[in-house]
Amino acid sequence: MTTYTIKQVSQMFGLPASTLRYYEEIGLLPAVEKTKANQRIYTEEHIGRLGAIRCFKETGMSMAKLLEFFTYEEEEQEHIEEILALLKEQDRHVAEQIEKLQSARKQINRKLRYYSDIKASMDSGSTYPFWGDY
Repeated sequence: MTTYTIKQVSQMFGLPASTLRYYEEIGLLPAVEKTKANQRIYTEEHIGRLGAIRCFKETGMSMAKLLEFFTYEEEEQEHIEEILALLKEQDRHVAEQIEKLQSARKQINRKLRYYSDIKASMDSGSTYPFWGDY
């Protein structure tokens, strides 16, 4: 069984050790065993959980929802409906984020074309473009 130190896990996920200890304290990470010298020992189970946490957090999932999800997951057969509802809600949230980002990107690209054309007109000495044409 492969194990990891807090420093290794911290580097692996780009998280401060204090965040890992906090996740453990609030029950987001399953019980982390310790050596006789009181050093934490992380397992593949912890690595998998942290990967899921990172994924969910990157989509904007709140700590409360993360805790809720992992609590449900402990007894998934009894909470399968809640798990599915939570994941569907998060998927809708991600879809909304993507839509907003695509709209913002469209506006950025519009301005990029406009200002690229301004630069081209400056370089060639031609007439400036008109924003309304974009």
